[in-house]
Formats: sequence, structure tokens, C-alpha cells
Amino acid sequence: MSSKLGLNSDYGFFLDSITSTTTFTKAQKRWRIAFAAIHFTLSLSRDIELEKRNQLSIIAQKRWRLAYTMIYSSRAMLSLSSRRLYPVRRTQLASFPLLTSFLKSNKVMVIMTDGEGERLGRAPEVWRCRRFGGANGLTKALQSDPKDGILGDDPDISQRKSSFGTNTYNKPPPKGLVHFVLEAFKDTTIFILLCCAALSLGFGIKEHGGKEGWYEGGSIFVAVLLVVVVSALSNFRQERQFDKLSKISDNIKIDVIRVGRRQKISIFDIVVGDVVFLTIGDQIPADGVFLGGHSFQVDESSMTGESDHVEVDIQNPFLLSGSKVADGYAQMLVTSVGMNTAWGKMMSSIARDSDEQTPLQARLNKLTSSIGKVGLAVASLVLVVLLIRYFTGNTQDTNGNREFNGSTTDINDVFDSVVRIVAVAVTIVVVAIPEGLPLAVTLTLAYSMKRMMVDQAMVRKLSACETMGSANVICTDKTGTLTMNQMKVTKFWLGQEDIVEGYSEKISPKVLELIHQGVGLNTTGSVCKPISGSMPQFSGSPTEKAILSWAVVELGMNMEKLKQSSTILHVETFNSEKKRSGVSMRNNAENSIHVHWKGAAEMVLAMCSTYYQGAGNILSIDEEGRKQLEKIIQGMAASSLRCIAFAHTQVSEEEIQYIEDGKTHQKLKEDGLTLLGIVGMKDPCRPGAKMAIQACRSAGVDIKMITGDNVFTAKAIATECGILELDQQVTSGEVVEGVEFRNYTHEERMLKVDHIRVMARSSPFDKLLMVQCLKQKGHVVAVTGDGTNDAPALKEADVGLSMGIEGTEVAKESSDIVILDDDFASIATVLRWGRCVYNNIQKFIQFQLTVNVAALVINFIAAVSAGDVPLTAVQLLWVNLIMDTLGALALATERPTDELMHRPPVGRTEPLITNIMWRNLLAQALYQIAILLTFQFRGKAIFNVSEAVKNTLIFNTFVLCQVFNEFNARKLEKKNVFTGLHKNRLFLGIVGITIVLQIVMVEFLKNFADTVKLSWWQWLICIAIAAMSWPIGWFVKFIPVSQKPFLSYLRIRG
Repeated sequence: MSSKLGLNSDYGFFLDSITSTTTFTKAQKRWRIAFAAIHFTLSLSRDIELEKRNQLSIIAQKRWRLAYTMIYSSRAMLSLSSRRLYPVRRTQLASFPLLTSFLKSNKVMVIMTDGEGERLGRAPEVWRCRRFGGANGLTKALQSDPKDGILGDDPDISQRKSSFGTNTYNKPPPKGLVHFVLEAFKDTTIFILLCCAALSLGFGIKEHGGKEGWYEGGSIFVAVLLVVVVSALSNFRQERQFDKLSKISDNIKIDVIRVGRRQKISIFDIVVGDVVFLTIGDQIPADGVFLGGHSFQVDESSMTGESDHVEVDIQNPFLLSGSKVADGYAQMLVTSVGMNTAWGKMMSSIARDSDEQTPLQARLNKLTSSIGKVGLAVASLVLVVLLIRYFTGNTQDTNGNREFNGSTTDINDVFDSVVRIVAVAVTIVVVAIPEGLPLAVTLTLAYSMKRMMVDQAMVRKLSACETMGSANVICTDKTGTLTMNQMKVTKFWLGQEDIVEGYSEKISPKVLELIHQGVGLNTTGSVCKPISGSMPQFSGSPTEKAILSWAVVELGMNMEKLKQSSTILHVETFNSEKKRSGVSMRNNAENSIHVHWKGAAEMVLAMCSTYYQGAGNILSIDEEGRKQLEKIIQGMAASSLRCIAFAHTQVSEEEIQYIEDGKTHQKLKEDGLTLLGIVGMKDPCRPGAKMAIQACRSAGVDIKMITGDNVFTAKAIATECGILELDQQVTSGEVVEGVEFRNYTHEERMLKVDHIRVMARSSPFDKLLMVQCLKQKGHVVAVTGDGTNDAPALKEADVGLSMGIEGTEVAKESSDIVILDDDFASIATVLRWGRCVYNNIQKFIQFQLTVNVAALVINFIAAVSAGDVPLTAVQLLWVNLIMDTLGALALATERPTDELMHRPPVGRTEPLITNIMWRNLLAQALYQIAILLTFQFRGKAIFNVSEAVKNTLIFNTFVLCQVFNEFNARKLEKKNVFTGLHKNRLFLGIVGITIVLQIVMVEFLKNFADTVKLSWWQWLICIAIAAMSWPIGWFVKFIPVSQKPFLSYLRIRG
């Protein structure tokens, strides 16, 4: 049996004969199936072990794939005793006759259970046994084409989705409103209040009956329920907001080819059979197999845990969803999508963590905890004092009778009074704890994130919103950020001759052919054939598209004919270290081998010893000629042109060099080349870049431009954008090259880094080095990046800003904020929003602490001196609700103003509560305490009113004081607090709602709020007293404050 299987590896046919025959017993069938599984696994292991010996550099990956193969095949075959053996089901593949007939003709059987979808390409053994005739056979079976892709019309897409599934995975359901309500009920303070409400309700009904006895306890219940619901709704909205942003963040755009046209589609729209283009930094969107490409390596660490890059080629063709492209480029055939991939299975079990706590939230939680401890101490003291006063007979009921008379007092009355006292103490804790602070941070972050999306910035990490407000250095790229990234070839030098027009007349056919090869074969872009005589479509990076467009339109390059006449042998892809890319190719007609290089002009020139003239003559580059060519490059660069040079050489078979790992990786010749030509590309500055840079500078933020272009281009663009002054002489050290900065000693770098404005010819390592130096000097650094190699610098920076259009997926995942339009003006907007977030939080802290300090002091003094509190549990809960929630909503949604960009950045360690804030809040709190304590002890005599009216006046005045003080909180330093008020309709709406609710509370919910109706003149008195907050707030801002933080005297951090 073993020999037969060795000769005929058609295990599907063998297993079919076992299960279909009736001559075997069940035990014999199981034994033979087990034997087949073991034999199949051993044969696979021999194949893989052979490859492992040939490729020692990727041993870890081979072991993982071997284990995967053995486990998968063993599980599949050994489960046949309880499964059925089917040909591929025709019900789901009815519209794929080629696939069905292909599988049938090759006797391929797919193991399935009912309800399982097609798992084409999931098991490596499908490829190992070559059931589909390799990648080409699999492509045909899926009715796709390596060059033209799938049809891509609606019926085709629908059928593929129904047969093979969609490229989405099942996420855990988001947290619902009920979850947040239950979370709110877990709060200890809420639990104690509910217990007090329950006891109060029980005793009230027992004493006064069901009709009137439920008022106090029921009121506390309703108030607590309102607080819980509002808090839960806020958290629920935040969760939904983050879910929405997460979906936008996950919606990656990738390049596919459909109907012969290259196009960008959403990762969620990929279907089985799609041909996907992959380049450095891309995330592999689905499982698939390698169709073609060069120098292609992937990082599978997210799937396998192995940090070494895996080389993928025809011999090792498998690509796993979720992996990242580390080097090279390739085309991939999609074979599994969504939940049929290992990545989909893994991601469906991972719940996104939306409970990220930002540094500001952590500081506020610490502040809340400290204030809560003070409130708890005060509440404990009030509880002890009230209990002592009650049990010593120093308290009276509403009729003036002594409440506690020793053993003669009814036990129910004692319990009722004790519960009421405990409720008062608990309520003091509630009003003392500024629970609205974390809520205010949540609201302002959620609001700012939403508005920043409109302003072309997507926040990936919440902490970046706050940190950006403290940034004092921004290291920015040039291309696409300061410039428009719309390249166009405007200059072409062939040797030392500037060719303006008439290329075909001035350039010999031989040189023209070589230029076509250097442009069309040494590129990651593509040219799509035109429809009905229209212009061809170009894809790739802006640089690649500009060069391809120039070659096709001006030089008459035919991309299809060029590829048919040539065979690419090896490609060395572009990277930001070497700043060049190369290709070796065979001319099929002449059977000659050519090497072409393309890259930064001065670097390619350094590799050349000769150059072509237009007539096709080759001249040697002597010292004078090299200086002349360098002068040409510098002249173009000084005109803000990006200079790209092309070089060529012909080599024989014997001259081909290989890298030391055997004759598998060719090494391209890098010296003695012939210069083909130099192109200059214009990339105009963005219109708003100069103004945005000026705005950042006026805000105390230093701008440093880090670019890979040469020093002349960098200086020209920096001057045009306003980073360097137009008429000012550039001082030594302001403009450096990456290699110069890299070769400084650490001490020299630390000394000079602050003075550098432009760094040219920089590598990603140079950018990382600069970020590290700036951080060591205490700066808060924001960095932009778009390439895979920028990831270390983006992670190292305090705020990483990746580019949404040109940025790779690796760069985006390493960043904190994605700039969706790649525009520097959007970075300046992010800076404004960062400062706005911090400023809004400070406004609310000032407002909230004024409420807390005033309520705490008033209730404490009244409780200790009079044995009763003027503000009841329900009233304080009401104040807590409208001030914490509505106040946070009003102040946390203020939009950024221009004045924010005229202040210096906030330092890392500056206190959250500044001396200015202490001055403002203490002035308002002392005024409120003085007025309300006067009402408490002299109110009845002053206004000639009853006790109930006096308490209502205190409650009403206290709430209205907060409403007027809300206006004061809008401006921490400016005396005019009404500036821009008409633009903030939300603020005005919330103030209006608060006043309406207060009127309803006082006039119509008397039993609920323990209030009585007030006359119109009493309302006027409350409003007049509360309105005094405005002149007090205006006058107090004339008082100067010390620079030393107020709380430093108490050794407390805000």
C-alpha cells in the first residue's frame, strides 16, 4: 500500500475507494484512513524538510508551516470516520464551471461538513500536491487573470461573495446602553444613596401612608436614576463614537486589478479571485498565493510570533492575512477572505478596548480622588455632629418639638431620623466629589475627535488630543505635507544638453529605447490601457506617475510592447536608505542583459563614469564634466525641482554577481555605469502651508523640515514655505544633511539640534535620532511620517502624525493621528484642537470646583451650627446632575479660537489648576458662601418669610449663581466673557434648558424637590444676587497672581 501511495499521490482517489467500497469493515476503513493520514503527513514533512535544508535563513517559519500542515491534514483526514467525502459542491459554485470541471478532472476532493464554506487555499497541502496546476491553474479555476483580474461586475462580485464569503469578520457585539447603566449602578456612592432611598421610602410610607410617604425616598430614587441614566448615555455615546472611528480606521484602501484596470477599493470589498498589488508597508488584506513580484518579504509576526521576515516566491507562495509587506512588491491572488482566514478567526475573538485612559484623565481621576477624600472627611464629621445633636436632644421637628426623647421615642422615628442624617452625609460626599471631571474629558475628547474628522484628522489614540496641545516642536516631511504631491516633469537633461521639446528628433532610437527600459521596467507604477482612444491611466506613487506619464506622452513609450520584449531577472526595490532602485533585465530579441538604476540624481551620478549624448555617443565623465553635471543638478534643485537620474550598463552572463547566500539573489552592478539622463519634477507648495507655519510659530511651536531631497531642493522649498526667511542669510547649522547630523557626537547633536531648521538627504534613522535628541532636551515632539521605515520615529515621538493618502499601513498603525489629506494646514488645526481640549477641561474644572467648594462649606457650617442642612439630598443631586452633565456639555464643546494660537505651549509638568483658576474660583465660591450663609441664618428676618420659603430661596439662588458663573468660566483670563457667545448655540441652549428645568423644579415639583412656590419679586431677588457673579468675575481679573503654583505651598499636585 505504501509503495502504491508513493507512486500515486492521489489521496483523494484512494480515500474515495476506501469509503465507497463495501468489502471493508468499519474497523478496516478507519485503519486505512489513519494510515493514509500518517503517510500523507510524512511525505509532506519530507518535502518541507528538503526545502528547509536549502533555505537555512528561514528555519523558524518552515517549522511553523510544517506544524500547521501536519495538524491540518491529520485533523482533516482522521475526522473522515464521522464526515462525508464530497466533490466540491456545485450548489455554491454553479457559476464557476471552470473551477468545478477543473477540480473534477483532477479528481480533487474537498473534505467538508454540512454548513462549512469552501476553504480553497486555506490548507497548504492543496498547493503541495499541486492539485490546481500551480498559481496559473488556480487563477484560471477562479475565473481570474493575472493581468486583467476578475470581471468585477455586480453579478460576478455577488456570486463570489455568496460562494466564498465576504472579507469581513464577526466582531464581538458592542456594549449596549444596559451595560453602561449597570456599570453606573456599581458606583459605591450610588449604592449607598439607593440604600438610603429605600429605607427612607419604607419609613415614609409606614409613617405617612402610601399617598404622601413616598415623596422623600421616591425623590432620591428618581434623582439617582437620572444621574445614572445621564452618565450611562454619555458613556454609550462615547462607545458608539469610538466604534464609528474604528470602522473608518479599519477601512484600508488597496490596489486591485479588475477588467484590466488598476483601481483602489476598500479592503472589505475584496473577493476570492481578486489580483491584489502589494508594496512595502501594505497590510495583506486576505489569504492568498504569490503570482509574481520581486524581492518580496513579509512580516508575519502578528500571526506566527516570528520576528524574522519571510521571503515569498513561487516556491514558497503562501501569504497570510494580517501580515505586513517588509520589502519588495508583488501581485497576490486572493484565495480566502473574512472568517475563512486565520486572521479573521483571531480578530473576531478580540474585543476592542475603548476604555483607554488618557494622561489627563488619569490626572483628573487623581484630583477627583483627593477631593473625594476631603469630602468624605467632611461628611463623616457632619454625620458624627448630626448624630450627637440628635441623640442629645438638640434637634427639633417641623412643629418645634424635641425629636429624640430617650426610650419614649418610637424606634421607627429613630430609624427614620438616622436614615435622613445618613442621607445628608452621603449627599455631601456626592456633591463634594467632582464626578463631572472625567465626564468632561470624555465629552470634550469625543466632541473634538468628531470635529477633527471634519477637519481632516483622524485620532487613533485619545491621549494624542491632549499631548498635541503641549507640542512645541513639529518635525514635518516635505513631499505631500508642505507640497501638493502633484509631480510633473518640467526639465530633462540628456548628458549636458537641456532638451525642451522634440525628443524624438534629438534623441537617438538606441538611447530612447534604453530610457524606455529604465522608466518602464524599473518602476512600481503601472500604465492602464486607454478606453476608446482616451489618455492612459497611471498608478503608483506621485513620482512614479509623473515619470511614467512623461515617458508615455513625451517619449512615446509603449508599456505593453516593452514588457513583451523584455524579461525581468532581478529587482532591487527603492528604500529610503539608498534612495535608489535597480533592475536587471534580458532583451529577448538580442538576448542581452542590461542593468538599469533610477534614484536621487547626485547618488546615481556618483555611480556613473560615462554619459550618453543625444546622438547616442558615450563620453567619459572627467572631473570638469562631473562638476558641470553636479552644477546642473544643483541648478534644478535650487528651482524647487526634485531631481531623478537614470543610469544603465550592459553585463554578460559571466559578470552577473550574486549575494553570498548562493545563486538565488542577484547583486546588481553599482559602478562604472552610463548616465542616461536627469529629469526635474516640480511639486508646488500647498497654498495654506506658509500661513499654517506662521500660525504654529506664533503659537511658540518650532517647525523643522526633514526630507530625503538634496540640500538645494530642501532649502528652496523651506524658503518658499516660510521655514527659512526669504531675504535672511541662512546661518551655519540651520540646514544640515542627514549624514552630517548622524556623524555628530551625542554632545554635538544635543548642542545643535535646537538650531536645525532643515535636514536634507535624511534617512528614517536620522529622523528617529532627531526625535530622541529633542525629547531628551525636554521638548514635546510631534512627527509626521508616511513610510514603513518612519514607524520607529512615529512611535518614539510624543505625537505621531501619519499621512492618510501616501502613508503606508505600517506608518498609520504606528501613529497617533492620521492626517487624512496629507496637508500641513491640517497639522496646525490638530494643534489648535489639542490646545482647545486642554483649555476646555480647565474651564470646566474652574466651574465645577466653585460648585463643590461652595456647597461643601455651606452644608458643613449649617450642619455643625444649626443641626440641619439648607440643601437637601434631592436638591444637591439635582445640582450635581445639571452642573456635572449639562455644565460639562456646555463648556467642553467650546470650539478653538485664534487666541489659543497666541499662547506659549503648556509644559508637561505644569499644574492643571493654575493660579488664575484658583483666583477666579475662590472669588466666586466665597461670594456664594457669604450670600447663602446670610440667607441661612438671617434670611427669615431679612425677607420676612417662612422656613420653607427661605430654604427654597437658598436653593434657587445657589443654582442661578452657577448658571451665571458658567459664563465666567468661558474665559479664564479675558475680562469680556461674552466674546463669540452668539456662535456657540449649544452653550446658549444648555443654559436655557437649565433655567427652564430649574423653574419646573421650584414651581411644579414641590413635593419632589422639597420646595415651595416663589413670588415674582423673590425670583428677581435670586436673579439679581446671582447676576453679581458677572461684575465680581470682571473685577477679580484685575488682581495679579504669582507664577508659583498655589498648590505647591500645600505640596498638592492639581
